[in-house]
Amino acid sequence: MEINILQETKHKIEFELPEEDHTFCNALKDALLKDSDVKVATYRIYHPLKRKPRILIETTGEVRKALERAAKSLKKDFEKLEESVNKEVK
Repeated sequence: MEINILQETKHKIEFELPEEDHTFCNALKDALLKDSDVKVATYRIYHPLKRKPRILIETTGEVRKALERAAKSLKKDFEKLEESVNKEVK
């Protein structure tokens, strides 16, 4: 997955996710907002045909650690989904 970082400090990051859309961005935003260190997690797609969502995250802790926790949370959720689908298919 390509990530283009636009701005970054210890507590704030703004980046683009080329070729992603609302599906992934909403999942990432929801995972981030479950983290008590995250103050702001939002995204915006400026033009629907260009598909370059901009994600903005502000934290009270280290922003990269919050992103790491969110990624791990999403991975767990997708693994649970895969298990459930596999159970039903077999």
